[in-house]
Formats: sequence, structure tokens, C-alpha cells
Amino acid sequence: MHDSNPTPSIFNTVPVAPPDAILGLNTQYRSDPSPNKVNLGVGAYRTAEGQPYVLPVVRRVEQALANDPTTTHEYLPQDGLKQFCDLSANLILGPDSPALVDNRSVTVQALSGTGALRVGFTFVARFLSSETAVYIPKPSWSNHKNVVVQSGLPPTREYRYFDYGTGAVDMEGMIEDLKAAPAGSMVLLHGCAHNPTGADPTHEQWEQVLKVVQEGKLVPFFDNAYQGFASGSLQMDAWSVRRFVKAGLDMMVGQSYAKNMGLYGERVGALTVISSEGGNNEGIRSQLKAIIRAMYSNPPKHGAMVAARILGDTEMFAEWMREKLRGALVRIGTPGNWDHIVNQIGMFSFTGLTAAQVEFMKDKYHIYMTSNGRISMAGLTDDTVEYVAEAMKDAVVSLKKGVIHNM
Repeated sequence: MHDSNPTPSIFNTVPVAPPDAILGLNTQYRSDPSPNKVNLGVGAYRTAEGQPYVLPVVRRVEQALANDPTTTHEYLPQDGLKQFCDLSANLILGPDSPALVDNRSVTVQALSGTGALRVGFTFVARFLSSETAVYIPKPSWSNHKNVVVQSGLPPTREYRYFDYGTGAVDMEGMIEDLKAAPAGSMVLLHGCAHNPTGADPTHEQWEQVLKVVQEGKLVPFFDNAYQGFASGSLQMDAWSVRRFVKAGLDMMVGQSYAKNMGLYGERVGALTVISSEGGNNEGIRSQLKAIIRAMYSNPPKHGAMVAARILGDTEMFAEWMREKLRGALVRIGTPGNWDHIVNQIGMFSFTGLTAAQVEFMKDKYHIYMTSNGRISMAGLTDDTVEYVAEAMKDAVVSLKKGVIHNM
């Protein structure tokens, strides 16, 4: 029997959290009945029918694992599948990396890139300082701010990164802001294929960033979610990370296989902590394992086993639709210069569309993208690229203010 006058729940005062800006688009997209709807918000490759695309090599490996009677569902250690961790370190650092040769790196399996960031920043809060300032680019992936604060660190600070006038990296602003960062601050850097802008520093510009990081005694944390997607080369896309490692810095690197292997839901990632000198790998690994144990105990097995069998095979990467979209925009006479869609790299592209133009396309054409005009190139197919280009042209012509003319 229940009390007729129950005490109000202690949870009644919990406020409703705002919906995630990116994942919320999925909800809107799924509820849209239009047969012409297109989702350009979330970075996930789709078939022409709009279904998740599974790489053929992933299918083959999964089938082989299913047919292998020795495959089990045994727990992995807290730090994950050793083969996967070793191959991940080799992939991002290079097999001849001084960090590996000198035995001054520790790699643990993580819950994709987000998990790598969460474990890494928790490690920073616990063993560097809970007051460590973390600088992220402006703009950056929206979840960076959430992860940093949830890890027990102060709210993120921003450094200028994108020049909205040219569509390229704002090096002058970036260098100026990083020079002003206090010694010991962490600087989050996108190793390649910057999300959301698709604008990356050149090798010469990375050298400028490295110099400021060294002189300012800053600690870099590279977020590498798209290795192989920027240039099409695993080696080229790891250049920035490897250059900083070669400089002998204390640093951290997060990796994700959600995009480049299409293992989105398997949550496959890795975190590598690199020391400027060797000697404390055992301490670092033990504390990372302790953090993981309290957070999620141990990582999932299936995706790590799939990735471990595939790593190093450059033929697994899907082709992008960049040239087709740019060509369609030019062919139909869309006002403005759209070369930046080709020049920007990775899974995402900053179109230069305003929030009003984005809303116009959603309402009239049922095309979904983030309000800042970032589109996921992975959401385009041969069947939708012309439709999207026509919609972009209509939005630009109908709402001309804000369109980028000088890229």
C-alpha cells in the first residue's frame, strides 16, 4: 500500500539538460517523414539508401571471428587488448618512433575518442593539477568542453583557430593566444582534419605551433579521430603528432576508429601518454588502469579484435564526395567561390552558410546540418549530392547575407 501523501522525490529538482547540438539533429531527422530528407550533421558514412555503411574488410573480419571456435567473450584487462594497443601506438607514432624505441609511452584501450579524452583529462586532473587550464580551438568539436569539465578540470579556454574570411587557419590569432597561455596549460590540438572546420595547419605552421608550445612549457593533447581521412595517407595524417613526439615533449594522444574503420557503435579507441623521458611507465599505466576501473571497469572486446586484424590496411577507407559536391555547386551557378569545400579536408567541411541559411534548408528541403554550416561529407551520396547543391544554391540566393565570396 502506498502513502496517500508521498514525500516529493529528491529528484524532482533535476533540470532538463539541453539537447546535444549534433545528436539532437538525429532525433529531428528520424522524425521527419519527408522522403527527400538528408542528414549532414553526424559524421557517419551511409549507403545510397541512407543505411550505415559497413566496410567489406570489417565484414570479413567479423565473419572470421564468428566462425572461430576459439573466440570468446572473456573480459579484457582494464587497459585493453594488448595487440590492439601496440598496433594503435605504431599507427599514430610510427614503428620507429623515439617514444616507442626509448620506451617512454603507455597506450591503453579507450571507449573511442571521447573515452580517450575523458580518461586522459581525468588523469591530468588527478596527477598534474585539478586547476590545469585547458585550451581548445575556436571553434572545436562541441563535446570537448563537456569532457574537460566532467573530468574535474575548470571550464575550457579558447584560442583563435579559424579565419572566417579566408576559410583557413588563423595562425596569427592562434599563436598570439597560445603565447598568452600560462605555463603548464594543456593545449588540445586536432592532429588532422580539424572538426568542424576542415582547415589544418601546414607543416610550416605546425612548426610555429610547436615552437610556442615548447617556449611556453605547454602540454599538448592531440585528438586524432580521422587518421587517413585528411590526406588519404596514414603517415601524412600522423605528421603533426610525430613531429611533436620527436621534439621530446610530455604529451598525450587520443585515437578513434569510429570513422576510419566505420566502427561507430563498437567504441574503439586508444589513449597514449608520452613522457619526455623514460622511467615511469609502470606508474602511469597503473593509474590509468585505476581510473578506467572506476569509470567503466574494462573496454569492449569485439571492436578491438576487429581493428587489431585490420590496422595498416590502407584500402579499407571509403572515398569522399568532395569533388562531386564542389563540381555540382559550380555547375549550377551557385553564387560565391566554393573552392574551400575541396581545400578543407577530412570528414567535415565548413560551407560558410549562415544559421539562417541552414534553417532555410532544413525547413524547405529537409536537409539537416549544424547551425554553424558544418556538413558531414559522409552524409552525401551519389543520389543526394545534386539535391544538396540545389538546396545550397537556393539558400544562398534567397538569403544572401553572410555567404563566403572570397574563399
